[in-house]
Amino acid sequence: MTETSTHQNWRRLSTLVGGTTLTGALLLSGAANADAALADLVEQVGPTVVTIIAENDAPAMMPTSKRHPNMPSQKFSQQFGFQGQGPQGAQRKPSTGLGSGFILEQDGLIVTNFHVIDDATEITVRLSDGTEFDAEIIGTDPQTDLALLSIDAGKDLPTVTLGDSDEIRVGEDVVAVGNPFGLGGTVTSGIVSAKNRSIGVGPYADFLQTDAAINKGNSGGPLFNMDGEVVGVNSAMFSPSGGSVGLGFAVTSNIVELITDDLRDDGQVDRGWLGVSIQNISPDLAVALGQETSNGVLVSEVVKDGPSDGSIKVGDVITAFDGNAVSQSRDLPKFVAAAQAGEVSKVSVIRNSESLVLDVTIGQHESARANVDDLTTKDGEATKFLGVSVAPLTPENRSALGVDETATGMVIMSVVSDSPAAKAGIQSGDVIVKLGDKDVQTLQSLKDALQNEKTDPALVLINRGGQSLFLAVEIA
Repeated sequence: MTETSTHQNWRRLSTLVGGTTLTGALLLSGAANADAALADLVEQVGPTVVTIIAENDAPAMMPTSKRHPNMPSQKFSQQFGFQGQGPQGAQRKPSTGLGSGFILEQDGLIVTNFHVIDDATEITVRLSDGTEFDAEIIGTDPQTDLALLSIDAGKDLPTVTLGDSDEIRVGEDVVAVGNPFGLGGTVTSGIVSAKNRSIGVGPYADFLQTDAAINKGNSGGPLFNMDGEVVGVNSAMFSPSGGSVGLGFAVTSNIVELITDDLRDDGQVDRGWLGVSIQNISPDLAVALGQETSNGVLVSEVVKDGPSDGSIKVGDVITAFDGNAVSQSRDLPKFVAAAQAGEVSKVSVIRNSESLVLDVTIGQHESARANVDDLTTKDGEATKFLGVSVAPLTPENRSALGVDETATGMVIMSVVSDSPAAKAGIQSGDVIVKLGDKDVQTLQSLKDALQNEKTDPALVLINRGGQSLFLAVEIA
């Protein structure tokens, strides 16, 4: 090797090493800046995050009866705001649940999950500085697992900014702040793993998926983007083991904004109602319908005297609602829910291979929670006690419950702990079909069957997620 070539090789090596050193320095500098930015963000938003303490004077429900019919399956640990759940059927002392929340308005409006405060007899909010205040429930929406609380702190409080969850992209960094296992102010970071997730909560909720660690107690806490804006409310995790495995789910901030604006007005959510049952179109159905694609939803039922009666027909394929494309069954309920009752909406359908645009006057959706009938206490002259609250089956909740459109019965909305229903294993989300030999189709038929039942325990037929199941309930 000549002296010239040796010099050139050393110069080349020096250049490579120098480049590596420079690249490494830039990477280290970038990482340091990113760490500083994250620390600055946490310092900025930390005071807006609160701890929710939910007291229940009565013995806590069994874990199975705690589930609301609009919550996901048990694999999604939806109730991870509640601590120390015992074995099914175990008797418990009065309980304290811990969750998270964030301050939406400086006068003390606070957002959390519905399941964090459901059944609570007393709610306390602990601020980041440790001060505590009694909270009042302004309104709840079980359909999206959201609740709006209010406290009087006697001063203006720091608030979050709601971001646009439609704008955030898969792969962007996010930060979860909350109260896992009672450890207030805990920060975890990750990315948006997916968007537009549906996890069985119901037709109106939309979720971001994140790998930021979410654990018990994070429920109701905010998921921030790197601009310090809330893009989601941490609500569920998928966990075969009970701990975080990097599959967390947050209700999108756009849903949060829509629901909290409504709750702030009158404490309830008003939703539009179309009055149809729909299903996705499989490739085989598309061929049978003469369609080239599976886009759109097939109308399988039109509610008699409902908003669509006389305009939309069974067999129609709905492809758009007020200009919004409808590709699958989870799209339509959200579009309709956002419409105002009484307004005329444009519904695009395909009928017998012909494209039509129909005018439909939107009806008022009656929330299942608003129609709950209470059988949780012995009422008047009643001598028999079941310990449940119930609501009618509707086209909307059939889909969420996994119940066939031909099924009849009354939906169990809640189960009182230590009640005959709880002891028998009846759960929220079950549908009572028969009590004894009496069909149950209305509240009155359930009350009559309960009071006239001569056998103890009584044989109760329920529909659970589309499967029939007999239970023996001691009602005397």
